[in-house]
Amino acid sequence: MQGESSSIDPKEIAKFEAMATEWWNPDGKFKPLHMLNPCRLDYITKQIAGVFGRDRTQLAPFAGLKILDIGCGGGLLCEPMARLGAQVIGVDAAERNIPIAQTHARQSGLEIDYRCATAESMIHAGEEFDIVLNMEVVEHVPDPINYLTSCQRLLRSGGLHICSTINRNSKSFVMAIIGAEYVMRWLPKGTHEWKKFITPDELFDLLSQSGLTPVDRKGFVFNPLGWSWSVSDQDLSVNYVTSSVKMFSRGSV
Repeated sequence: MQGESSSIDPKEIAKFEAMATEWWNPDGKFKPLHMLNPCRLDYITKQIAGVFGRDRTQLAPFAGLKILDIGCGGGLLCEPMARLGAQVIGVDAAERNIPIAQTHARQSGLEIDYRCATAESMIHAGEEFDIVLNMEVVEHVPDPINYLTSCQRLLRSGGLHICSTINRNSKSFVMAIIGAEYVMRWLPKGTHEWKKFITPDELFDLLSQSGLTPVDRKGFVFNPLGWSWSVSDQDLSVNYVTSSVKMFSRGSV
């Protein structure tokens, strides 16, 4: 149907199809994500706990919440969300990622609903979620505003949307492309296109246009001396993350 493939760039999907078997290798092509994942999880869980009034110290604090991870890859975020008690659906347009994610979830004793699907196809199926995770995806889609609008439509009123991406400036070109792809060789050359990167102000504007209300943004900062990542209130110069909410509509409870 028209619109279902609007967030899909076949060239981008092919890049990640080629790396599918690497997802759970911490020293493989997705090493940067493995290194960043604890930092991402800390931010995500704090935002969810704050919006939904959950205590992260409790057993299964996200029980009763339905989470969609768009562009789930091998399940690096889906699995910890499931361990925290959430009902998790992971979707990815790269078909080869799904059996990798399913196999690892079974080996981990987790029940996660993985599907080869797009945001648009989930709307067509009538799905709704409390939380949509949209991590390191928006810089790979051909039409960001249409894609973000689809994400908004998948949220229930009062729902939370978390989106991370890469800033567009000279530093991000050096760090995310020259450094990660050519010097460290963490990622295959051509994984990212600098012109598709989005500044924080641009992303906030796109989120607002999509019908969401941006409420927070932070930087993910890499420390080459400590070989670690941290969350920063000030430094959004390369990797950064945003939180937005879908305001309650009139008549909603």
